[in-house]
Amino acid sequence: MVAHLVLLKPRATLGEDERDAMLESMRVAFAGIPEIKRVRIGKRILLGRGYETQMAEHFEYSAIIEFDSEADLRVYLDHPQHQELGQRFFDSVDAALVYDYATVDASRVTELL
Repeated sequence: MVAHLVLLKPRATLGEDERDAMLESMRVAFAGIPEIKRVRIGKRILLGRGYETQMAEHFEYSAIIEFDSEADLRVYLDHPQHQELGQRFFDSVDAALVYDYATVDASRVTELL
């Protein structure tokens, strides 16, 4: 599997119409690009643990988009619906991190080392 991990901090001045347009772009892309196997969206929770104070920046939301292969991720990234989502995304955030990972079940972790 391949995971496309996105952490984001929405722009402080993001208007409701802009937010709704980005959410609609997400809905269309996630539903309309068949190479996507699973999407999980998250909102950060704070537990009062020491590691939270070590973070340089607070990213309020996350998205984890999973694919069967790197080739499927590339199809997603090049897809017109993702291009629209990407434009809206970068217009809507103050900060973001985007990483791609090859993933395996924990029992197969030695394959990554």
